[in-house]
Amino acid sequence: MIKVVGSDCLGKKVLMKCNTDDTIGDLKRLITAQSGTCWKNMVLKMWYMILKTMCLWGTMKPIMG
Repeated sequence: MIKVVGSDCLGKKVLMKCNTDDTIGDLKRLITAQSGTCWKNMVLKMWYMILKTMCLWGTMKPIMG
């Protein structure tokens, strides 16, 4: 399980837990259930890098440290 903290431009923060085999698209849908924003309009970034919808969290682990 990985904990992900997301925030939007208005300052609303969302804390999510997801598995390493979940895709970024799955995470977007989980955030949609909590925050109410449309998942198609979300852009997830890690620092300056935009995360693609079909990437797995397990493949992102070496980049995260």
